[in-house]
This record gives sequence, structure tokens and C-alpha cells, in this order.
Amino acid sequence: MPNFSVLIVEDQLSFRDAFTRSLASVSDIKLVGIATDLAQGRSLFDRLLPDVLLVDLDLPGGSGIELIRHAAQTRPQCEVMVISVFGDEQHVLSSIEAGATGYLLKDSLALDLPEQLRCLRAGGSPISPVIARRLLLRLAPALPQGAAASATAGSAHHPPASDEDAVALSEQESKVLHLAAKGFTFDEIAKFMQVSPHTVMTYVKRVYRKLHVRSKVEAIYEARRLGWLRD
Repeated sequence: MPNFSVLIVEDQLSFRDAFTRSLASVSDIKLVGIATDLAQGRSLFDRLLPDVLLVDLDLPGGSGIELIRHAAQTRPQCEVMVISVFGDEQHVLSSIEAGATGYLLKDSLALDLPEQLRCLRAGGSPISPVIARRLLLRLAPALPQGAAASATAGSAHHPPASDEDAVALSEQESKVLHLAAKGFTFDEIAKFMQVSPHTVMTYVKRVYRKLHVRSKVEAIYEARRLGWLRD
């Protein structure tokens, strides 16, 4: 039985075929639909409710960033993986701000696509190495001296939630955060709370938004800084 479903939104036939072949070779991922433009992508997304959206940015009818934003607003438990030829800072940051949780360049597709999608579903954020390096180089000058250690802990490169801006977590969101801080994986948390992994990811994304962070490590750091978690 498939563990999760994927919708592909890609206008280039060669890449659609490559993605389809890659996903057809595995049994735990179900390809539920393929769209070739923005309007069709949005329609299929709303109808098929995929667990993962695999989307290009340069689409007939508009930018894939519009679809990413729509996905984040209407189905926050859906993970979004961008696969694009654009690796510049503007496209990458705009995609992440819209709600993308993974970003791969098309010239890096020698990478195992199913494995990258599994990583995404497990709470990771697959990013092509060249993009990760550019982001690190961009962020490095903004770090105060001696902040490298705290940056790896996940706090320095996002504006922290101030005490005034921080929005209180719900009971379920708080429970997920406490369990994550103890080292449990999201799948383990789902079993412990007796809810689906999709539900847990919904709580996780709400926590990220409330704390103005984009990773589990950052969320734990900020929650501790605000006094919501005890070491």
C-alpha cells in the first residue's frame, strides 16, 4: 500500500516522463495526477488532495509560487517540493516564504527522487547543495561574531518571535512540540497521540508559523527561549 500520494505540476514533457518513471519504480509512493499548467495544477490539487506537491515554478498561466501559496493556505499538511531550473536567491526565497519545504534543481535530478520525497515527508527539507551553499553564504554576514554554533542550532538565521508577537500554542501543538523536543520522530509522535501523521504535520506547520521558524530545531530553540519548554 502506498504511504503517500504525489501530484506533479510540470509543463515540460521530458521532465514529466522522468518523474513518472522514477515514481513508478517504487511501491510506497502513489502518483495521483499530472498537470501541465497553473490552472490545471490548482484544479487537480483541490480535487485530489495530495500529500506532496511536486511543482515547477515557470508554468503556463503563471508562477508555481501561486500554487505553493494556495497549497500552504488550503492544505497545510501537504509538503511542497519545488523542482526548477531557477536557483537564484529571489526564486528560492520566494518559494520558501510561500510555503515550499524542499527545493531541488533540475540539473541535480541524478538524485533519487523517491528518496528525496520520503525525506520531505519525514520532516526533512531536501535542498540542492548549490542552493544550500548560496543561502549559507547570504546569511553568514548577518550572523554576529561567535554565532556559528547557535546558527547550527537553528536560531540565528530567522528573525525570532518576540515575546509580544508569540502566539500561544494549542494543547495539541504544545504536546507535539514537547515530544519533538524529547527526540521523537513525527511518525512516533503520531502513534503516541493516536492521530495520523498528516495531522501531526498540520500541528507542526502551525507551530512553525506561530514561532516564525522553518525547522524542528528552530522551533525547539525558540520555544525554550520563550520559556515554553524546559531543558
